Amino acid sequence: MTNKEENFAEWYLDIVEKAGLSDKRYPIKGMNVWTPYGWRIMRQIDTYIREEFDATNHDEVCFPLLIPESQFAKEKEHIKGFDSEVYWVTHAGLDELDERLVVRPTSETAMYPMFALWIRSHQDLPLKTYQIVNTFRYETKQTRPFIRVREIHFFESHTCHVDYDDAQKQIEEDIEILSRIAKKICLPYTLLVRTEWDKFPGAYYTVGIDTSMPNGRTLQMGSIHHYKTNFSEPYEITYEDKDGEHKFVHQTTYGMSERLVGALIGVHGDDQGLIMPPGIAPFQIVLIPIFKKDNQETV
Repeated sequence: MTNKEENFAEWYLDIVEKAGLSDKRYPIKGMNVWTPYGWRIMRQIDTYIREEFDATNHDEVCFPLLIPESQFAKEKEHIKGFDSEVYWVTHAGLDELDERLVVRPTSETAMYPMFALWIRSHQDLPLKTYQIVNTFRYETKQTRPFIRVREIHFFESHTCHVDYDDAQKQIEEDIEILSRIAKKICLPYTLLVRTEWDKFPGAYYTVGIDTSMPNGRTLQMGSIHHYKTNFSEPYEITYEDKDGEHKFVHQTTYGMSERLVGALIGVHGDDQGLIMPPGIAPFQIVLIPIFKKDNQETV
């Protein structure tokens, strides 16, 4: 196996293959097969995520994979950030569709038209939802298992609030949830507010969730966003306040992907092979020393 310090990139590919975490031989670049061993690790991380968000009164949902182009295009800054990365469905069988469909790159444009139907009064707020799904992005750079793929195992929470301050409290809760999940999976991280050019398309501000890899590069594992009313205005998500006035909700999102697995491989593995923290390791091993009277002190 390649030495980790000498060539981290090759070491990473070696360890993913030798440990049997993912199989890249599927005939579409960047769409890899989760093997049983790798999937057990991801499922345990998903379990921790579900436990944390269920405990903080988020409701799990599951939205469709396909998004009408007209809905996708409503938030101009959002589509400008994704237009080069999306997959399009143009035909159903032999028939050309009247309207193209986007294969979900992220779910704002799928969920928010429904939020506009669900929310009527301030009593409906906060609305706190999450889902764990696969998203699709046409990644044109070199693909790498878990770190840079075209089909992404993805967690995303979406919330709606009465005002900016209440949404900001949600951001603070998200950061606390992150700290608990990171502790369970033994993953170091840093939080950094992104610059204007690096924030999520359509966001008011973005907090990146990063970790440092052994080659000195930073890996973004997830992000938290405050949208203000940047999405609720084009999607007309409003509520009636206590005085009967109609206002736009303020929104947040929080997303993390299978990059968590890639980060764990890079941070904990060594030249002997894969090392997984006890909280997510599919197999637990305990070494029990066996000694006799004459070698007890040595053992």
